[in-house]
Order: sequence, then C-alpha cells, then structure tokens
Amino acid sequence: MAVLCRPAVWVPENTISMEETLALARRLHAGHAKLPLVLRMIRNTGVAKRHLVQPLAVTLTHPGFEARNRLYVSEAHARVPDVVKQALSSAEVTARDIDTIVFVSCTGFTMPPLTSWMINQLGFRSDTRQIPIAQLGCAAGGAAINRAHDFCRAYPGANVLIVACEFCSLCYQPDDLDVGSLLSDGLFGDAIAAAVMRGSGGEGMRLVRNASHLVPGTEDWIAYEVKASGFHFRLDKRVPGTMNVLAPALHTLAGTHGWDATGLDFYIIHAGGPRILDDLCRYLKVPPDAFRHSRATLTEYGNIASAVVFEALRRQFDEGLPPGARGLLAGFGPGITAESCLGTWEHSDRVRSGRRTGNVDALPVRLPVPSEPDLHSETPSPHKPKNRGSA
Repeated sequence: MAVLCRPAVWVPENTISMEETLALARRLHAGHAKLPLVLRMIRNTGVAKRHLVQPLAVTLTHPGFEARNRLYVSEAHARVPDVVKQALSSAEVTARDIDTIVFVSCTGFTMPPLTSWMINQLGFRSDTRQIPIAQLGCAAGGAAINRAHDFCRAYPGANVLIVACEFCSLCYQPDDLDVGSLLSDGLFGDAIAAAVMRGSGGEGMRLVRNASHLVPGTEDWIAYEVKASGFHFRLDKRVPGTMNVLAPALHTLAGTHGWDATGLDFYIIHAGGPRILDDLCRYLKVPPDAFRHSRATLTEYGNIASAVVFEALRRQFDEGLPPGARGLLAGFGPGITAESCLGTWEHSDRVRSGRRTGNVDALPVRLPVPSEPDLHSETPSPHKPKNRGSA
C-alpha cells in the first residue's frame, strides 16, 4: 500500500491582489493594442490574490538570470526545511525513514539538484535515492506523486518525500508583451509544498493506479524559451481546448480500474485556469462543486504550478472524507502532458502505524505490470494541521 499523507504548503508574505494586477497592467502596457483583451482575460481568471517571494517593486525589476537564480537557490534553502519538517511530522516519519526524495521545480535550476543539499543538510540518509524533475512544469506535481507511487510499488514498505518548489515570479520578463505572457503575469504565484508517501501505514489518499497521457503535436503549446535573460514562458491560446482530449484519458484510467470517473467522491485537479476546470467538469460530467478545492486554490493563490495539487489536497484533508472514499488526482502541463492517479481515502486508525527503519535495498523488488489491478483493500480519513506561511 502507498498512502499520500497530508501535504504542508508555504506561501510568501508578499501579495498582489487582482485589482493591483489590473492597475499594473494598465500602467505598464497603456499603449498595448490588445490591452482590453488582456485585462478581460486576467479578470476572468478569478485570481483574487497571489503571493510573491519578493516585494512587488523588486519583482518588477530584472537584475539578470544569474541574480534571479541565486535568489531561487537562497530562498529554497531558507524555506524548504520548515515545509519538509511539517510534512514529515504530519506523516509521522523522520528524515531517516525516507528512502527517496522526489523534487520538482520549473522556476530555477541547480546542479547538483536540491535533493543533494537536502540530504546533506536536513538529516536524510546518504543512501537516499534522488529523483529531481525540472521540465514538466505544472504537470510535475502529478508526476512526482506517480513516480513516488511507482517506487513504493517496486519497493513495498518504502517511504518517499515529495517536494515542489515554485517561484514563478522569478520568471517575470518585462519585455515579453504577447498576450499569453501578459496573461501569465496575472495568473501565476509562488509556493512550496511537500508531502510524504508512506509505503506502510499513514492516513490520506491510498494510491491504487496511475497513468500518463501526452497529447500528440502540442509540445510547443506550453514551453520555455531559454534566453540570456532567463526563462521566457510561452502559452498557446489552444491550451484550454485540450480538456476534450485529456478527459477521455481520465475516463480510461478510471475504467481500467473498474471505476466511473463521473461518479467519484473527490477530485484533486490542477488549477491551470477557470476555463480548464470548467471544461473538465463538463467533459467528466461532474458538478462544478466537485473541483471546489482546486477553484479555491486558484482564487487565493493563483496558479502555483506543480504545488497546486498539494494545496488542493491539503484542503481536502481539512474537509475530511469517509473511509473508502474514491477519488482522482490530475496535473496538466507541458507536452501537453497529464499525470493522473486514482486512490481511496485511508484512515490512520484502520491501518498499521509506526515507522520502518533500514535500507530500501533490503526490501524485495516487485516491478508491477501496468495493466494489473493494483491494491485491494479500500480504506481512508481526514487530518488537521497546516503550514501556509502568512496566508
């Protein structure tokens, strides 16, 4: 069994409201031929507030890619430890119990990866496996969960720490004036999230199956152009229309496991924007309220990239679920890629608790066949704590 435990989520104290974003767009782009369209699109996102790792005035400057990347590293070093500590505590494990760290981020770059720094500085064992993922953008949250699930299936009883670190504001490019870039300036926010997937015990979403799906011919629809000034985000206007392709993929995943994607008990969906959520509701034939946690995340934090699914899941923990509730989690991003999984809600009082110690190499290896039914028993439960900085 692999249970995704309660996430910890941190957002910075600096904020920008919808009205401030609109006023800023009017001031900075007064002569832009498509300014009315941009303002309407930003307002339609429904993003009431976003959190920024730097004050707004500093965010709007561009000291160069090197300086921005240094800030990315220093802020990650300063903020990640507390988020990780809370995720470990919620899962009732220690750093020594972790066998693998999956680290996802698309807003800065380090080599060696930040997983190496974490192992050296945060008390993880020196034989902890490292899985850094840097190029899946918003889909990386779902991908991290799925790769953690794969690892727990291959090494039953193993524990995996997942960390998503996204400082989207560090990718702001003042000279990018296309509509997609201006929309992204009013949509993305900053956040760090962490969660533990326990191979034994724990409470939360017990994963039973996962899948990936790539929409052919769309690899340049969500992309970075890497220039001397850093990462330049590119967003094609056709992106929202991909839900008519990705919804059938979610139906297929659920059907392969004998479930109906239309009739599940909970949905944790990447909040890329309101159009994506609205279209997916329609294609899955579920009521808008089914995506309430994703919508709330979008409204309060904006699109926080790979961290979205963890914040939406945290909200589901707060709300609670009955034992055995069945659900779907999905992240969408560059490719265009969907990373999705199914799970049931597990309650800690119905599973064995306690920690496993020792090296993962001592565990028996079982490489699963993708089409085989996964886990059998159905169980579940809510939790409480949270870590959302000053939000």
